[in-house]
Amino acid sequence: MPDIPAATPRARVRVPLRFHDGYRVDAELVTFHGLVDGREHVAAVLGDPDPGAVLLVRLHSECLTGDVFGSARCDCGPQLREAAERIAGRGGVLLYLRQEGRGIGLYNKLDAYALQDQGLDTYEANAALGLPEDARDYTAAAQMLRALGVGELDLLSNNPDKAEQLRALGVTVRDRVPTGVFTTAHNVRYLRAKVLQTRHTLPLDELTGLTSRPG
Repeated sequence: MPDIPAATPRARVRVPLRFHDGYRVDAELVTFHGLVDGREHVAAVLGDPDPGAVLLVRLHSECLTGDVFGSARCDCGPQLREAAERIAGRGGVLLYLRQEGRGIGLYNKLDAYALQDQGLDTYEANAALGLPEDARDYTAAAQMLRALGVGELDLLSNNPDKAEQLRALGVTVRDRVPTGVFTTAHNVRYLRAKVLQTRHTLPLDELTGLTSRPG
């Protein structure tokens, strides 16, 4: 197992969550001491798993535009909403990771949006800004899972890199469970780019038949 520093739970608090479509669920939000990147990541423990069951876990990267403002340029908000219900129904953990814009930050993400409006895809826009395609590192996520006693999990994600990084960090990922496909007229090029550039498990044939417009 890789030698990464141990994190410990800092505080636990019950919070009733309410989503825009009326879905409601109670969560235990957990904060941590000792995370390697010093960021304020938080875990939402949801549902009541059967004894000995493998938990369902999602690593959800913060997206202010999608999660809070409902931007149609990405699928982050719908994925967050879906994850809360699916994890609550089975029992597990949603890690909300403060890695806006695949780790490049909010301002850089909005700069990349401006380049996307000129025809670049999301990865090309990052490269044009001198930024990595994906700057996310999941060491803190592995720390959080260990601190919560989660050694084996099913990962709710379309992104194979998340599973690969967790496994390299010593977390047993039994299965990767795809999320839904949440298309809008504004995010089709973004979703296609995720399939072509980073092997996301999305139906490319269906996405290729759709058109997109700047949003």
